[in-house]
Amino acid sequence: MGDTLTILGIESSCDDTAAAVVRGVPGAARILSSVVYGQAELHADYGGVVPEIAARAHAERVDTCAKEALLQADLALSDMDAIAVTAGPGLIGGVLSGVMCAKGLAAGAGKPLIGVNHLAGHALTPRLTDGIAYPYLMLLVSGGHCQFLLTRGHGDFSRLGGTIDDAPGEAFDKTARLLGLPQPGGPAVQAAAAHGNPTRFRFPRPLLDRPGCDLSFSGLKTALLRARDAIVADKGGLTRQDRADLCAAFQAAVVDVLAEKTARALALYLAEDPPVPVLAVAGGVAANTAIRARLETLAAGHATRFLAPPLALCTDNAAMIAYAGLERFAHGEQDDMTLAARPRWPLDANQPALLGSGKKGAKA
Repeated sequence: MGDTLTILGIESSCDDTAAAVVRGVPGAARILSSVVYGQAELHADYGGVVPEIAARAHAERVDTCAKEALLQADLALSDMDAIAVTAGPGLIGGVLSGVMCAKGLAAGAGKPLIGVNHLAGHALTPRLTDGIAYPYLMLLVSGGHCQFLLTRGHGDFSRLGGTIDDAPGEAFDKTARLLGLPQPGGPAVQAAAAHGNPTRFRFPRPLLDRPGCDLSFSGLKTALLRARDAIVADKGGLTRQDRADLCAAFQAAVVDVLAEKTARALALYLAEDPPVPVLAVAGGVAANTAIRARLETLAAGHATRFLAPPLALCTDNAAMIAYAGLERFAHGEQDDMTLAARPRWPLDANQPALLGSGKKGAKA
């Protein structure tokens, strides 16, 4: 496990085609290159990600993306120790595009192939960016997923709770569509909320009256829809201030729910007496400044280090896939050409799969 490894990573689970090169050892690695081709313009007219369009774009771009990552790293495919690729969960057409490309590269170059769980990539990002030690508590919060993971090792995750319906990122996207704001919804709603009054509307805080760490955001979206319709019925339309106030109230409700559920998960984690307590957050919604600020305050109140990756590593990227592959490979793990693309792939096999599937893909 002491040998320095150089890994090419490929990611194509949703609407970002990405490739990256990472070099190092578990807990001490650096990113040599990271390339991400977004698809926002391809899906802009549809109000969300269209799986067929996403899959075709991945198939057209993934090999070019990998080539560019190697060029930026000033390395050749022959310099790689292994090729890591997202094998799930996600939109199956996109995942399949990445897996097939990685298989071709591995077979052509005679390199080992490593299938990576997309969620593990997010969950291990703090190891890549800050080299933190196990165990730590991870809040994975994105467009398609939301769950609390007690991370004890590169393949050892215990899910303490998760969303039973919409993920927060999906709820942000739906809120933006309901209010006529652009996609992706997270940045648009956050920008509008900055000019709004969060107390004008009192939206529900789902599941706070129930024990445990599970979350729900579907009812929150419905409450916003009803508030919007009431304004439209009364005034004939929405003003800019109406939109800002609705966004501010919606975001405040999401922050309150995540903070309370995180506090419960943190209590379970701290009960195991970790040597150096760490609360980490990753995924696209981790870029939301209001959520980050609230969680940072929560962690400080429990003498726990708060860690959020750079914004570029919050959203889908291949550096996290390359690093997760590095950890697997360093522990003697790899796959063969039977590696399959998987739409669902829970990190904690001892827990039942979370129900539901949204625009951003199947939950796990």
